[in-house]
Amino acid sequence: MAGGITDTGELYSPYVGLVYMFNLIVGTGALTMPKAFATAGWLVSLVLLMFLGFMSYMTTTFVVEAMAAANAQLRWKRMEKRKEDDEDEDSSSGVSDSDVLLQDGYERAETRPILSVQRRGSPNIFEITERVEMGQMASMFFNKVGVNLFYFCIIIYLYGDLAIYAAAVPVSLMQVTCSATGNHSCSVGDGTKYNDTDKCWGPIRRIDAYRLYLAAFTLLLGPFTFFNVQKTKYLQIMTSLMRWIAFILMIILALIRISRGQAEGHPSMAQLSGIRNLFGVCVYSFMCQHSLPSLITPISKKKHVNKLVLLDYILILAFYSLLSFTAIYCFRNDTLMDMYTLNFTNCEIINIAFIRYFLGLFPVFTISTNFPIIAVTLRNNWKTLFHREGGTYPWVVDRIVFPAITLIPPVLVAFCTHDLESLVGITGAYAGNGIQYLIPAFLAYCSRKDTQLVFGSGTVNKHLSPFRHTFWIVFVLIWGFSCFVFVTANIVLSESKL
Repeated sequence: MAGGITDTGELYSPYVGLVYMFNLIVGTGALTMPKAFATAGWLVSLVLLMFLGFMSYMTTTFVVEAMAAANAQLRWKRMEKRKEDDEDEDSSSGVSDSDVLLQDGYERAETRPILSVQRRGSPNIFEITERVEMGQMASMFFNKVGVNLFYFCIIIYLYGDLAIYAAAVPVSLMQVTCSATGNHSCSVGDGTKYNDTDKCWGPIRRIDAYRLYLAAFTLLLGPFTFFNVQKTKYLQIMTSLMRWIAFILMIILALIRISRGQAEGHPSMAQLSGIRNLFGVCVYSFMCQHSLPSLITPISKKKHVNKLVLLDYILILAFYSLLSFTAIYCFRNDTLMDMYTLNFTNCEIINIAFIRYFLGLFPVFTISTNFPIIAVTLRNNWKTLFHREGGTYPWVVDRIVFPAITLIPPVLVAFCTHDLESLVGITGAYAGNGIQYLIPAFLAYCSRKDTQLVFGSGTVNKHLSPFRHTFWIVFVLIWGFSCFVFVTANIVLSESKL
């Protein structure tokens, strides 16, 4: 996520890119959306989901525009570098006056506005052919304070991500294996409310079991933070396949119960108290802006990339709505779990043991593969933030300190709370707000200014956002800062009532 320009990778068609983006966006956040829908009311939830989907699409087009501007500047700098090298060669070699005149004429033609060269069939300078990550774009378009704020925001978001993952796996294992009655695999979704102090096995309380699972999770996956890992193609295929099997199963099972007249849900239209968490969950569930460079750059034909992204968002909106509406009408509000998969570990919902355990343990498999990758990404962002040109870190700092400050805080947060809805809500409402709204808007504004400065006011970015008027950037910034104020005020008021 941080760092410079990386390899583009193998090219793929626009429709493969559509699938990749769908898989990236529809992740763990979707599992907490049904509970958030139930607590905020179906009408408020639907309106907010559609509006936040629209806002996320808008800022996605801002990031694509900034990627094109970054590619153009990199090309321009290389052309300037080649021109300087050619001048140095000419000055060091003996050439005739006529040769110098010819060369000067050639160079003047080379340094004319680039659009005049493009008319003769050259590639467009704004073509996205190099993968420029968000950290590199921030370094290109922001000042030092802006760059530091970018890394601060991305680091807080990744910490929230890791805390959610560190809590979700032990929660799933605890819910599936623990029972106050001795047969929890058939009672987790029956409406019984369990306290953390209820017994799990013998003298072991549920909270003790959760922390034991958290310790095992940390010991098994934590060491990967000290090494380099990356998500392989086959691992991505496996986790995507498991995710789709789980989501489709949950939708089908909920529809079957509703069609049989066994639906228990009676959701309200609006509950304003649930908007804060719903906002955070929706922002988290639409998050893809930080990964757009690795998704968009390898697409072979980018002419209609904004339309492709729009289609993706429409499909994702439809999917989230279907998943959430089937959930809130199938289950009572008070029985919906933070992790929606756990509602299907009740024998009354599905009597096939394999499916119950597959859905109950589904987050364990998928999250366990993502945790080391996100931890290494966070560690590398810390390194980039404190890196100084030409400097190197001591071995202890590089191999011990940075991995430790990456791993310890999210594990401590998960140790203190396993309230997944709140963790997702707060992460999305604060750090997610910055990454999804504020950073893309500032990138679009600064990249437009730099493009006009370097290429002239008449130059048009071929990947310019459909929301090209400055009004939209101002609107996103006002919305983003307003959300910070609203969420903070809501938290303060909620705490004061307690």
